[in-house]
Amino acid sequence: MIYGTVLGMSTPSNPFCGSRFPAEIIIQPVWLYLCFNLSLREVELILAARGIMVCYETIRK
Repeated sequence: MIYGTVLGMSTPSNPFCGSRFPAEIIIQPVWLYLCFNLSLREVELILAARGIMVCYETIRK
């Protein structure tokens, strides 16, 4: 992991830098998939119900 320096403190770099979606959108399907043991297609359907159109293949990556 790459670290930056802010006033003498080490801070982790943003792992979502350059991603198409904001970090909040990326974290939500990962959380659903891991915590509730859902399939990727089920996560896709839950996100679609919330207005987030993303393919299950994108979630898998």
